[in-house]
Amino acid sequence: MTAKLFAMLLALGAGIAMALQGGLNSALGKIIGLLEATFIVHASAAVVVGVMVFALGMGDGGFIRAGEAPWYFYIGGVIGVAITYGVVASIPRLGAGVATTAIIVGQVSTALLIDHFGLFGLQRMPFTWMQWVGLGLMAAGARMMLR
Repeated sequence: MTAKLFAMLLALGAGIAMALQGGLNSALGKIIGLLEATFIVHASAAVVVGVMVFALGMGDGGFIRAGEAPWYFYIGGVIGVAITYGVVASIPRLGAGVATTAIIVGQVSTALLIDHFGLFGLQRMPFTWMQWVGLGLMAAGARMMLR
């Protein structure tokens, strides 16, 4: 199996997990509340990662280099709260399929801009006309799913 195929399968698995997580988080949010569900999701994730890093030694041991990263590299957790809250709030109103489609359109459009400008130290990959067409079709599909 090539490295790219393996990465694609990992991404596919992450997408499946995101859809499952969105549905589960939204169901929990209906029972205990949106912010409470968001808290539980992040607290349980912190416990699992804490065990992986500190108890199982699965990390790279890079905490010593934490000061080398720019401050804005640390806002991922805050963004994660916004993501979880948005998913928990949108799925009950739109349904899992439509909400996930809108989420994916947002992800892809932002990812294409990150690639185009080479943000966060990533290799610059300019926007192509085919990507514009694909993004337009995705957005149109998301809109069609709302009807």
